[in-house]
Amino acid sequence: MSLRTGEFTRASAETRIEAEVTLEGKGISRIDTAIGFFDHMLELFTMHGGFDISITCDGDLEVDGHHTVEDTGIVLGKAFDKALGERKGIARYGTFFVPMDESLAMVSIDIGGRPYLYYETPELTEKVGQFDTQLAEEFFRAFSNNCGIAIHVRVLYGRNTHHMLEAVFKAFGRAMKQATAIEGDLKRIPSTKGIID
Repeated sequence: MSLRTGEFTRASAETRIEAEVTLEGKGISRIDTAIGFFDHMLELFTMHGGFDISITCDGDLEVDGHHTVEDTGIVLGKAFDKALGERKGIARYGTFFVPMDESLAMVSIDIGGRPYLYYETPELTEKVGQFDTQLAEEFFRAFSNNCGIAIHVRVLYGRNTHHMLEAVFKAFGRAMKQATAIEGDLKRIPSTKGIID
């Protein structure tokens, strides 16, 4: 089977972002959004998903990080959408729990063509480094909408904001790894409708 790859570029008055994804990767990341904590989270997602991901972003950080984070979700979601193609042979579903010290996060996804985000965490501190923690939800919403997947994120408990978000991104990587895995029949679309839509 050939490697499943996807790339997408988006340019606006607020950001210019390029992303490349290989699903059958080695967990190698080349990520530069100029927001250190966000880069770290995407590196964790890449490594725990076993993908290879390259992202470059030039965003209007003089305003704030919102456009950079949301638009990265758009572009990365589109790149994954291209890499997945018709979704033939994929497992489709993935669920993973990740503990991070005192925190426990769960991410469950359905690559079923219908975007939806459920996002629930305990109260987070406003910032981790230069990262506005409210933007994590915006990233997942943008990814969901542009890849056509349902993402359910729940931090069951935790106190340290860094730990809670780190557990979420690791769980997201592991759940995506499960759901994008090829199960066998490369002609089979995992839906009784015969399409993922």
